[in-house]
Amino acid sequence: MNANDGTVATAPVIVRAEGLTKQVSTPDHDLVIVREASFGVAAGESVAIVGASGSGKSTLLGLLAGLDVPTAGRVWIDGEDLFAQDEDGRARLRGRLVGFVFQSFQLLPALTALENVMLPLELAGAADARSRAAEVLGQVGLAERLGHYPRQLSGGEQQRVAVARAFATHPKLLLADEPTGNLDSATGAQVIELLFRMNRERGTTLVLVTHDEALAGRCDRRIAIHAGVVSS
Repeated sequence: MNANDGTVATAPVIVRAEGLTKQVSTPDHDLVIVREASFGVAAGESVAIVGASGSGKSTLLGLLAGLDVPTAGRVWIDGEDLFAQDEDGRARLRGRLVGFVFQSFQLLPALTALENVMLPLELAGAADARSRAAEVLGQVGLAERLGHYPRQLSGGEQQRVAVARAFATHPKLLLADEPTGNLDSATGAQVIELLFRMNRERGTTLVLVTHDEALAGRCDRRIAIHAGVVSS
């Protein structure tokens, strides 16, 4: 509440898309995967991107992260124009502001759980990477598994390492692509609880792609995509 005028203060927009379009050409025709998407996501908000298989959900998430380049349109993250920068600039911005959780975990098999979580911290130049990585692994219940390699961990444990890695740098924005897609229902529920707990405790904005209605229902709101057309 604003003490001066009695109005309710609104959170700043952490992600904004404007006219975001992704089109690919095939020998037969041009395929529009995302069509002129425009929306904002407020800081601290949790948003589910929902839609049928092949509707463009993961492509939209990749565009928001700058992992894919749009045919047209713009994205701002924390006020910075993502596509006004070159690939290296986008990578630096992601390193400062964005964490990722993927369906396939994306852990490096030659690194231990601790080393996987240390990696983004070391890339960011953190002097205390080891202690910070150990701390966040403890927060996700893996304090006894620091020296284990991905092959020695269950799927749920690997995803918890991935969540720890995503949150280790204290990102303002966490992007998750079907984070429970490779997990059984009980383990998936544990990972969901973990994501939302970390979201609450750290105030991190959460944007996730999911086909899971229960997971989407946990979010503050949904962004629906159908045949590339976004409604929010």
